[in-house]
Amino acid sequence: MDQEPIPPEFGIVGAGAWGTALAQTLARAGRSVLLWGRDATLVRILNSRRENTRYLPGIPLLEGISFTDRLSEIAEARHAILLVTPSQGLRSACLHLSPFLDPHRAVPLVVAAKGLDAESDQPLSALVKDLIPAHPVAVLSGPNFAKEVAVGLPAAAVIAAQNVALAEKLAEQIGSSSFRPYASSDPLGVEICGAFKNVLAIACGIAQGRHLGDNARAALITRGMAELMRLAKPLGIQTETLVGLSGLGDIVLTCNGLQSRNYTLGIALGEGMKLPDILAQRRSVAEGVYAAAALHRIGLKAGVEMPIVAAVDSILAGHAGVEDVIAKLLARPLKREI
Repeated sequence: MDQEPIPPEFGIVGAGAWGTALAQTLARAGRSVLLWGRDATLVRILNSRRENTRYLPGIPLLEGISFTDRLSEIAEARHAILLVTPSQGLRSACLHLSPFLDPHRAVPLVVAAKGLDAESDQPLSALVKDLIPAHPVAVLSGPNFAKEVAVGLPAAAVIAAQNVALAEKLAEQIGSSSFRPYASSDPLGVEICGAFKNVLAIACGIAQGRHLGDNARAALITRGMAELMRLAKPLGIQTETLVGLSGLGDIVLTCNGLQSRNYTLGIALGEGMKLPDILAQRRSVAEGVYAAAALHRIGLKAGVEMPIVAAVDSILAGHAGVEDVIAKLLARPLKREI
């Protein structure tokens, strides 16, 4: 009699660059992983070539990874399910995954996207909790470029959950010698930082595209941190999160690296390209495009002044041109730094 296949330890929803990189690092740590892709053609390529030719070309995928286009198989994961869709696709993914999940088994759901829900401005973990309430939810974030993680270069991340014991358990299960997750009890802070750094990276890219120099980028990063700190106070975000991996760490990476989709999108805007033309040329998603308006609204609701976020939002929405926004920022009255 044939034995039933053993369910994977980890399921991953989303076969883009980051989902594939996380599958790779879990397999490198000896975990069994099932990677789900929405596109059946891509899944066939993954199975036949063991390479994500669309999002991570040239990187052989490890034997511990299997591939599927059936969410019902992902729901059988034993340790955790990682949700690695773009932020604007997470609601749909949860609605399609939910019927297959066993509420009595309550496998943890780990949000590994960086953004906010465009419909409600909610953090993504809150959205998942609303849609799939029987399952514990955690957040994975940090300064990680997918290609470097996929090939096994050293990286660190943060796993946050309101129940820090859950975060610690997941960190143990996911971690390896090349991928070091640190536990946190501040999921809201981790998610706000993850959304904010993408918007700030667009601003830094615009400055680079306009050839404003390294000094301008350093000033933007510093004043961006000031905006983030102001927003953190009314939201109850921990100071340690702001200067941790998901905060300062990810800001340093995303606002300076040419692997950053948001930074390079900002460069293209600064060079004069129109947003629809930039997006039409790209397969991957720059989350800051969707996060800017939501963060602007969150800041207004909290009574917090966020001029850089507002400036990026106005450019992306087509309400102002790059030159006008730069002139307006430079004309702001001088204040005390702190």
